[in-house]
Amino acid sequence: MGNCWCGCNPSIYRVSSNVKSESPKNQSPSLRGGVSPTKLPSNPEEVEDLRRDTGVNPLIAFTFNELKVVTGNFREENLLGGGGFGSVYKGFIGEDLKKEGLEPLQIAVKVHDGDNSFQGHREWLAEVIFLGQLSHPNLVKLIGYCCEDDHRVLIYEYMARGSVENNLFARILIPLPWSIRMKIALGAAKGLAFLHEAEKPVIYRDFKTSNILLDMDYNAKLSDFGLAKDGPVGDKSHVSTRIMGTLGYAAPEYMMTGHLTARSDVYSFGVVLLELLTGRKSLDKSRPAREQNLADWALPLLGEKKKLLDIIDPRLEGDYPIKGVHKAAMLAYHCLNRNPKARPLMRDIVDSLEPLQIAPDPPTAAPITVRTETPIQEAQREVASCN
Repeated sequence: MGNCWCGCNPSIYRVSSNVKSESPKNQSPSLRGGVSPTKLPSNPEEVEDLRRDTGVNPLIAFTFNELKVVTGNFREENLLGGGGFGSVYKGFIGEDLKKEGLEPLQIAVKVHDGDNSFQGHREWLAEVIFLGQLSHPNLVKLIGYCCEDDHRVLIYEYMARGSVENNLFARILIPLPWSIRMKIALGAAKGLAFLHEAEKPVIYRDFKTSNILLDMDYNAKLSDFGLAKDGPVGDKSHVSTRIMGTLGYAAPEYMMTGHLTARSDVYSFGVVLLELLTGRKSLDKSRPAREQNLADWALPLLGEKKKLLDIIDPRLEGDYPIKGVHKAAMLAYHCLNRNPKARPLMRDIVDSLEPLQIAPDPPTAAPITVRTETPIQEAQREVASCN
């Protein structure tokens, strides 16, 4: 959120197989319960009926007119950014908007782009379902939603610094220091680890820098659960699903087969860690052909100590711990293993990132001037110097 929810020009590439929609048997169980494959909730009552068995977090149903009020009728100056879903606006809930248990606060309002597609409504509902049943410091908090006529809107806590994508790649901002980059990596890893180890495991499926949001203290929180899926249960090793995600981040085995596992998220995490290390985007068509795909270009260099420092973000100007860089690079290397079974678990990634956390340098204090003369002596000296 902040100046931009996910970058004003998000590099989003949705990819899919030739299948036009997921079959009912492949839909997430969270979305299947009582939901016809051709009918989705059309009002708050139907949404709450669907959430009744799984919704542990109370969500507030807003009317569209109330959202007009809190966003100033969706004024352009309140626009934070946008993405595949639609536009995101900054809003403020004041004391005049009486909602039970809701104190005045800043919010981010994500508005569906209005194409009324079935897939778009399913992604909206997926966020309501997943964030309505999951709560963690590294997941963005969903406050409520609007389901009225054709309007599909999500209301989140406001994240003052916006997306990692915007902070990492915007040339007008001060480059993120090493300590902040590792803090972001750890926070995002904790969010994924929580999802993978939930009572009903969740595969995020669209982990990328534009979906990681930052508060004022650079605490990272995962957002946009529109493509999230329930993980495999029982003796199943994977979930078979329509291929959707973002080019440059999606795991190669998932792109080839549609077989989705938690290790697919681990690969995406490796790409994001590479972006934090190199300051390069996962996919950049402006670079030479062999450097356009970050993972393909950087992977062979991660294990070579002499070459590794040549690919670290030059904007860091060498201000990083060498050993920490090597450890982070090897972690990214293992996350990007072509064999998904050889990739580490997210809980192991969290354990690997913990020792890499370093406190940022304290601000430099202004020099203190020590007075050695009395005011009268100082005045006498200045008069003497003028004579």
